[in-house]
Formats: sequence, structure tokens, C-alpha cells
Amino acid sequence: MTFEVPAHRTNTPGKPAGRIRQKNEEAIILAAEEEFARHGFKGTSMNTIAQNVGLPKANLHYYFNNKLGLYLAVLSNILELWDSTFNSLTVDDDPALALSRYIRAKMEFSRRYPKASRIFAMEVISGGEYLSQYFDQDYLVWFKGRAQVFEAWIAAGKMDPVDPVHLIFLLWSSTQHYADFASQVCRVTGRSKLTKQDFDSATQNLITIILKGCGLKPTAE
Repeated sequence: MTFEVPAHRTNTPGKPAGRIRQKNEEAIILAAEEEFARHGFKGTSMNTIAQNVGLPKANLHYYFNNKLGLYLAVLSNILELWDSTFNSLTVDDDPALALSRYIRAKMEFSRRYPKASRIFAMEVISGGEYLSQYFDQDYLVWFKGRAQVFEAWIAAGKMDPVDPVHLIFLLWSSTQHYADFASQVCRVTGRSKLTKQDFDSATQNLITIILKGCGLKPTAE
């Protein structure tokens, strides 16, 4: 599924100029994540992002013509990462293995891209104005397709009869919680920050809880 990001210029991988553009775009998006996560869309300045990347503001506008285009690129980046882990789900997959892999992948994204996850959460909480074009008919078809796979597994007796829609919501929210509410988790557990070991432990516990709730045996993968 493709999310069209306004004012975002397409790079050309494989060529020297294309590699430079890709490197600069990645640096810009990382800097933008920091600013959007800290100040929100309205409070973020393109000039500050340019300074943090070490590029003139004019150069920043070469890659992203305006702040909205950059904001949408940040949202698109994390959404494509999340959704790509579920794109190849089929009725022939083993439910326990597929769900375990998805939870591991989503938790790894929360560990590696916590700021992008928080930006997405803030956008949804504020009404999701800039996500309206993403959650279009194509996305609804994609979502229903994932739910239909769960329904097929249930019909085949591969897992207990749970509501697929609420299962997907649970998968999304539980795996993103460790990024969006990291400060709460740290305060409750007495940690200064969450380590990879903390994420690994949380991941295994989520796999156990969710799979057992679906009548599945956690995998040893």
C-alpha cells in the first residue's frame, strides 16, 4: 500500500546523487521526528530542523517543500514499517508463528523508533486530521483482509473464536505502548530508561499473553 506524501521528492537509489538524497532525507526525517515529538506539528520550525541537520533551510525545502510534507513523511515512514509486517499474512500461515513474529517486529519498531510512534499517537489523539488520506478505502480493504485471515484460522479450528478486529487493536496498542508511554513504564518499574533486555522481556510476555488468549501455544522461536 502506498501513501502519497505531498511535496516529498522521490529519490533515485543506486546512483551517487540518489544515495546522497536518500541519506539527507533520512537525516531530515530523524531530526523532524525529534522536533515533532517534542513540540507537535504547530510548534515545530523548519528552520530548527534545518539547523539540527546542518543544512541551509533552502536545501531542506529541496527535499520537502513545506512542513506538512515533512510531517506526512514522518507519519508515512512509521505506518509503512508497521503495516509491512502484516502485508504477507495468509490463511496458510501458522497462527502462533505469524502472531509471534508480528509482535516481535512491532516491539522492535517501538524500541528503534519511539519518537515516530509518539508522533502517530499524538496525531490520532488530536483527531487524525493529517491521517485522513491514509485511512482511505484501500486501507479499509487491507484491514479487512487481515481480519479475514484470522476468521479463516478460526473457521479451520486453528485458534479460538476471538473478534479479529479487537485482536488487531490489541496487537497495535500493546506493542506501541512501550514507545508511547515509555515514561510511565519507566516510573512504574523504577528504570531510568527501557533497555533492549526490557523490550525482549516485554515482547515475550506479550506473546505469551496474547497467544494464550487466542488458544495458541507460544512458539519457541
